[in-house]
Amino acid sequence: MTPKDRAEKSAAAMWADDHASKWVGMEITHVDEGEATLELTVAQHHCNGHGICHGGVTFMLADSAFAFACNSRNQSTVAQHNVVSFTAPGRLGDRLIAKAHEVSLTGRSGIYDVTVSNQNGQQIAEFRGFSRAIKGQLFDE
Repeated sequence: MTPKDRAEKSAAAMWADDHASKWVGMEITHVDEGEATLELTVAQHHCNGHGICHGGVTFMLADSAFAFACNSRNQSTVAQHNVVSFTAPGRLGDRLIAKAHEVSLTGRSGIYDVTVSNQNGQQIAEFRGFSRAIKGQLFDE
C-alpha cells in the first residue's frame, strides 16, 4: 500500500464515524501522508453575535484538518495541545479552506501547522497542533 493509499483509507475510516465534522458541514478535499485539506462554507448558523464566523467553528475546521493529517499513517493519534491565532474574520458565504501539514514527527509526538484561508486566499487563522500517538489503528492492515 502506498503512503497516499494508506492516508486515504485512514481518512475514510475516520470519516465514517466523524459525526461532528459532517454535522458542521465540512468536506475532505485532500489527504496524503502527513497532510489534509478540509473545507467549509460559512452558513448563518456558523456566525456569532458580530455577524462573523464563530472562532470555535474556525478552530473546529482547523482541528479536523489536523486530525486527518496526523492520523494519515493508520496509527491512532489524538491532540495533545493546540493553539490558534485568528488573523481575519470569516464571513457569511465564505468558503474556508484548512490546509494541514506535518512539521515534525518524532516517536509518538507530532507537530502540525494548519492555515485557514478563504476562497480568495486571505488568511483567516493559523493553528498549530501537537499530536500524540496512542494504541490502535483505524483499519486492519
